[in-house]
Amino acid sequence: QVQLVESGGGLVQPGGSLRLSCAASGFSFSNYAMRWYRQAPGKERELVATITTAGSSTYYADSVKGRFTISRDNAKITVYLQMNSLKPEDTAVYYCNAADLLRVYWGQGTQVTVSS
Repeated sequence: QVQLVESGGGLVQPGGSLRLSCAASGFSFSNYAMRWYRQAPGKERELVATITTAGSSTYYADSVKGRFTISRDNAKITVYLQMNSLKPEDTAVYYCNAADLLRVYWGQGTQVTVSS
């Protein structure tokens, strides 16, 4: 059974940091590009960051570039999103995504709220 389980969300003050984790199981993790998406209330889901299978390349949305870092540990079958200098506009449900040419898997999401 394929599972992507996100954790690490919560309430943080502006300027603070959080580290999200996504633990994978049930598929060949090292063969999948991994992504973090987010969806704020009333908005469409947007791509935040991507990391390739071996972790050699990454992509970031302009809105998070320089503040967020995506990484993966294929031995621990986990992908991470380090979020620094958080802003209120980063408030959203963050989703982990795994995709290859044929299949796409989603986690259930973790809430991140940035507020004073």
